[in-house]
Amino acid sequence: MHPKARIHADPVLEVDQFDCLPDSLVLLILNKVEDVRSLGRCYAVSKRFCGLVSLVHDVYVKIDRVVAVDGDAEDTLNLSSPKPRNIFSHFLKLMLFTIIKPFHNMRNPNGTGRPLFAQLSQHSPAQVLRNFTHIRNLRVELPSGDVGTEEGVLLKWRAEYGSTLQNCVILGGTRVDRRPVGGEHEPSLDDNGSMPESFYTNGGLKLRVVWTISSLIAASTRHYLLRSIIKDHPTLTSLVLTDADGQGTLCMGAEQLKEFRENQLSASACFNRTQVPACNMKLKYAPYLELPCGMALQGATLVAIKPSTEGSNGVHTSRKETDAFISGAFDGPFKVAVKALMKRRTYLLEMNGF
Repeated sequence: MHPKARIHADPVLEVDQFDCLPDSLVLLILNKVEDVRSLGRCYAVSKRFCGLVSLVHDVYVKIDRVVAVDGDAEDTLNLSSPKPRNIFSHFLKLMLFTIIKPFHNMRNPNGTGRPLFAQLSQHSPAQVLRNFTHIRNLRVELPSGDVGTEEGVLLKWRAEYGSTLQNCVILGGTRVDRRPVGGEHEPSLDDNGSMPESFYTNGGLKLRVVWTISSLIAASTRHYLLRSIIKDHPTLTSLVLTDADGQGTLCMGAEQLKEFRENQLSASACFNRTQVPACNMKLKYAPYLELPCGMALQGATLVAIKPSTEGSNGVHTSRKETDAFISGAFDGPFKVAVKALMKRRTYLLEMNGF
C-alpha cells in the first residue's frame, strides 16, 4: 500500500484565474448582479472592480427601509410594519439607509483615505446612483403601494410618462374572492353590459373617482421624484418605478426619457409632484368577473386615461398603441381581467388638470 502523497501547491499555478477574465466579461457578470447593494460591495473589492462597477448598465434599487434626514441608523422606520398611507408626503424628508450602507466604508481610489461618500447620512438615492455613469436600464422598487385600500380590495395601476402623463390604466375591484372548485357563478339578470342604477346611488362611482385621483397623484409624485436621477443619467433608456405590493408601476422608455429632457416639467403648485393634465377617461365595469387560478373579481373596473391635450409636446400615440399599452399593463389573471373588461360598454368621463 503506497503512502499518501502530500499535495503541495504549485507556485506557478497560484494565479487568480478571475484576473485572467477580460473586463468585458466581468462587466457582463456585474450587469447580471443588478442589485445596487451587492454592486456596492463589489465596488469595495478591488481597484479593478471599483472601475468596472461604475460602468454597469443595469441597476436595480430595492427600497425596504427609510430613515429621517436628521436621524441615524437607530431611527430607522421599518416599512414592513403596517404600511403608511401617505408615504410620499414624507418621502422628500426621508433617505434610504440600507441602499447606501454598502458604500459607507468605501475609500477614494486615489489613496487619500477619505470616505468616498462624506456625511453619508445626508445623501439621497440619486446621489448614490451618480457613481454609476453608464446606467441604461434602471428599476426602483418602493416598499409599499401609495394608495391605502381596505382589505380584499384590488387596486392596480400603470402609468407611462414623458415630461407629463401619456397613458395610465387603472384596474380595480371591490373584492377578490376564491371561487369554489367546480362552482359556477350565475350571471346577474341586471348585467346587460350597462352600468346598474345602484352604481350611481350606493357610492360605486364615487369610489372609482377616488381610486382614479389617488392613483394619478401617486404616479405624478413618483414622476416628480425622478427628476434628478434622469438629469444625472443621460444614458438611461428604460426607467421603471414600482412597489413591493405590485400596486402601481411608472414606466419611461427611451422616447419618453428624451421628451422629458427636452421639455420643461410642470410642477403642481400645492404638492411635490408633477401637475396632472386635463384628461379624458374611458371607464368599463363588470359586476362580476371569473378569472384563472380559481379567482373571481367583484365590482371589476377598468379606467383608461389619456391627456385631453395630447400632442402639445409633440407626442402622439395611435389607438392601436394605446390598446396595446392597456392590454399589456398587467400580468397573470389581471391581464385576463383587462381583456374581458375591454369588451364591455365604454363610459366617457372628463377631468380637469390638478
